[in-house]
Amino acid sequence: MRSTGPFVLEDGTPVKLRTGRTISSAEARVGDTLDFEVLEEVRVGDVVVIPQGGIAWATVTEAEHKKRMGRGGKLNMNVDAVKLMNGQRAPLRAVQGGAGGGHVGAMTGAIVATAIVFWPAAPLFLFMHGKDLTVPKGTAVTAYINGNVPLDKGAFVPKTDAAQVATGGATTETVSITSVPPNADIEVDGSFVGSTPSSLTLAPGDHTITVTHKGFKKWERKVKTSSGTVNLNVELEVEAAP
Repeated sequence: MRSTGPFVLEDGTPVKLRTGRTISSAEARVGDTLDFEVLEEVRVGDVVVIPQGGIAWATVTEAEHKKRMGRGGKLNMNVDAVKLMNGQRAPLRAVQGGAGGGHVGAMTGAIVATAIVFWPAAPLFLFMHGKDLTVPKGTAVTAYINGNVPLDKGAFVPKTDAAQVATGGATTETVSITSVPPNADIEVDGSFVGSTPSSLTLAPGDHTITVTHKGFKKWERKVKTSSGTVNLNVELEVEAAP
C-alpha cells in the first residue's frame, strides 16, 4: 500500500501497537484514554511518518465491573488516532477493510468496542466468565489507518536524515533521551524529531533540546555536541492546575 504520486499515508496501512498500561473493567471509566506505544516505524516511501516509540490513543466507551450470578466485566473501547512525526494525528480503526470503522459497526454485545482493539488478536479477554476483564500492559495489537491521509512531505525528515538532525562534519554525537512519563515529544532546535525514548545523532555544535508532554511543564536544555554519547534522563514536572 504505497503511493507513487502524492505523498499520502494510505488507508489500511497497519500500525503495530502495544498497551502502555494495564487497564481493567474494575477501574476503567467511560471517557478514559488509554495510551499505546508504536512498536514499528511506518514509512511512506523512504520517509518515516510514524516513529517507533510514538504514541496512539484509544477511548473507553463502556466499562462495567463483574457482577453477581457469574456475570463478567465489560471493557469496550474505540481506537482513535496515532501521532505522526510532524505532530499531526492520523485516525485509526481496528479492522483492515473499509473506511469509517468497517466491520466494527456490525458487531454487537460484549464483542463490540473491545473488538475494535483486541479482536481477533486476543479474544479470550472477552470471555472471562464471572471475572473482571483485564488487559495487561504490553499487550500487542494492530490497528489500521482509517482513510487516506494526505501529508506535506516537507514537514517530515527523510529516513536517511532522521537520525542526523543537524548536518555538518563527519564527527557526530549520539544523544539518547528518555523521559518520565514516556511518549513525550522531542524537539531539536525547534523541529519535532520524535517521541521518548529515542536516540538521535547530532552534528557538532550547539543544540537546544526540548521535551514536552501534555499535563507537564516544558523541559529544555542547551547541549554542545562534539563526539561520543550523551544520555538525557528527563523527569517532567506535573503542571500546576489553573
